[in-house]
Amino acid sequence: MTKKVYSSNYKLQITNLLHLQKFSLSSFHFSRFTFHVLLFTFHISLFTFFFSCSDLPEDETVQADKQYPDQESWSSDIILTKDGKKIAIIGAGHLVKYNDQALIFMDEKVDVDFFDTQENHLSHLKSEKAKINERTNDLVAFGNVVVVSDSGVTLYTEELKWEHKREKIISEVFIKLVTELDILTGVGFESDSNLENWVIHNPSGVTDR
Repeated sequence: MTKKVYSSNYKLQITNLLHLQKFSLSSFHFSRFTFHVLLFTFHISLFTFFFSCSDLPEDETVQADKQYPDQESWSSDIILTKDGKKIAIIGAGHLVKYNDQALIFMDEKVDVDFFDTQENHLSHLKSEKAKINERTNDLVAFGNVVVVSDSGVTLYTEELKWEHKREKIISEVFIKLVTELDILTGVGFESDSNLENWVIHNPSGVTDR
């Protein structure tokens, strides 16, 4: 009967093989763990990248959409005429002009002098800001608007429009009109440039002076 003999070298080979298998399994588990860590890190980095890039197009869009004026000037006067006669002189500490919109925007020290068809002075307007539509030559003034006529009538409001064609002052917001006799308030106002022929559409009060 033949006996099987296992030498120490064989046992060593078996032991080494078992260790190798354990090491391979451990390496496999370690590799899977490393893969998941790297995948998680990649997702975090990808999310951070897209989150930070999401703000960039907005800034770039704002810059792209921001329109720069075609002209800009300081301490300028604009003369509006009708039938060859000046009917308004508009001064501003600063203005910009946009050709495609046919718009002139004034944002400093707006002063306007109105004249009749004989170029006689009628009234003076002050406001914080104003804009002129170059297609119609209409003026919109806003921000602490005050109009003082040569006849002594004063108009206070936050916004008004002066129509070039009709030479009318129009306001759709609250106004206060101070005359020699009384103080009138209301919403909605229309008058000629010298504040002589006027109407308050929704009067709210009268106070004697």
